[in-house]
Amino acid sequence: MSLEQQVSKGIMEAMKAKDTARLSALRNIKKYIIEAKTAAAGITELPDADVVKIISKLAKQGSDSAALYTQQNRQDLADEELAQVAVMQEFLPRQLSAEELTEAVRAIIAETGAVSMKEMGKVMGVASKRLAGQADGKDISAKVRELLA
Repeated sequence: MSLEQQVSKGIMEAMKAKDTARLSALRNIKKYIIEAKTAAAGITELPDADVVKIISKLAKQGSDSAALYTQQNRQDLADEELAQVAVMQEFLPRQLSAEELTEAVRAIIAETGAVSMKEMGKVMGVASKRLAGQADGKDISAKVRELLA
């Protein structure tokens, strides 16, 4: 079952369970999936990799919003955002730990043969594709910088 189908199934289950936070998060995901399919005319179903990108983008936006709400002493809104982010996290691949990220970046550096910061772009190109959805881009970039320095 594709991720898109899992989201649709989740919407039905959330409606039956009357889980409003889950329903809201899944409907938001579905909306962005439909927009992506409409933008690329003729596509009937998005590949899972594209759906993961959409969900991770929405989860990051939700986390950022929750942080802003917390700074502004609006814990009620922050809790709502975090509940939706938790639902989105269920559909994302497991995030790499710091040690796993270090090992993966070391392997990519060895594979590309990079030895200096001048070759960071080459490493980032491979790392971004290979680790998409498993680690945040900022974390990948910071680790590449650290290991090439």
